[in-house]
Amino acid sequence: MDLLIRNAALRGRPGRWMIAAEDGLISAVTPEDRDAPTAATVLDADGHLVTEPFTDGHLHLCKVHTLDLAGPSALADYTGGSMGAAMTAIESAAAVKADQSAAAVRARARAALTESVRHGVRRVQAFADVDPTAGLTGVTALLELKEEFRSLVDIQVVAFPQDGLLRSPGAEELVEEAIRVGADVVGGIPWIEWTDADAAEHVRRMVALAHRYGKRVAMLVDDAGDPSLRTTEMLATALLEHGMYGRGTAQHARAMSLYPQPYLRRLIGLCRAAGLGFVSDPHTGPLHLPVFTLADAGIPVALGQDDIEDAYYPFGRHNMLEVAFLAAHLLDARTDPELDRLYDMITVTAARVLGVPAPETVPGAPADLVVLQGRTIRQALTAHAPPSHVVIGGRVAASTTTRTEFH
Repeated sequence: MDLLIRNAALRGRPGRWMIAAEDGLISAVTPEDRDAPTAATVLDADGHLVTEPFTDGHLHLCKVHTLDLAGPSALADYTGGSMGAAMTAIESAAAVKADQSAAAVRARARAALTESVRHGVRRVQAFADVDPTAGLTGVTALLELKEEFRSLVDIQVVAFPQDGLLRSPGAEELVEEAIRVGADVVGGIPWIEWTDADAAEHVRRMVALAHRYGKRVAMLVDDAGDPSLRTTEMLATALLEHGMYGRGTAQHARAMSLYPQPYLRRLIGLCRAAGLGFVSDPHTGPLHLPVFTLADAGIPVALGQDDIEDAYYPFGRHNMLEVAFLAAHLLDARTDPELDRLYDMITVTAARVLGVPAPETVPGAPADLVVLQGRTIRQALTAHAPPSHVVIGGRVAASTTTRTEFH
């Protein structure tokens, strides 16, 4: 064997287990009491939990580590009160892009992706602003990093018209150009347009573009404290009209927490019919998606990092355990079954939301695993420490140790 993990705890399976890997795939998962095969590398999990790695469904990777450049005003507007000034925050944060270069974006994003490897984030849907100010600098930088980190982090680059489409002439052509040069996903943010008609047109054009190029869609919808926003409905409707069942994700959708129950129930039915997945980032604003309401209705929901030290969130290490830990408090999820559901939202369900096969710890699956610091999900979330070991393709990509000396 290339790799053998011994004394592992596995989710939903009592006892201790051995996981063997060869040629990049899991070759065997067997009880620990059997004879252990020889292996080039042996890791002792010491009874700690071994699971699939993490998936981040929403990260503005082109913006990481720009808070000091942006200044404090956008952050104050975005996080204040009921997010009534969310649009103002986006407008003021755009100033950072005036002198943006692909090299600067690449350097900042590379630092964040190095933390991704440390924290076991195997897959990320990464948004890159595309507009007349930024041009394709963000897309260019992230596509270069996609290749650089290919063996460590699967990066899906989203061409994202952050400043709108109809209100930002030229943005639509740049999004299409971004898709032509290699972006993986068509983005959108329809609620930022001046009128509902323009918002609907924003959705229609971006979904049509995705359909034309055979791409998925990821849109930031209803991301403000306004219960009259209806862009989630527009997105689900457009997906159905273009025959794109299961080909889109709704990001944020915070206003859904303010909707009257009758409308919310109708919308849930529509989203289910469209196969629309959701990504929530409850820690980056005072409002958040009704996560468990949607999940209980059979709609897949993932959690995302959203931002790392930028104009919308001052913290972040690209640690999805930390994201789930914060979500447990904000969503009032404290019991072990609820914590298990949150863990799925950063692992197996998160992959489903992005339209990729859910990772599994079974023979024949890719040998992508994390050895957590904790024997249960609750313990791992309590510490939200980097995994002791991150295994990618059957090799150890990162190991983290901590040591305290008392005197």
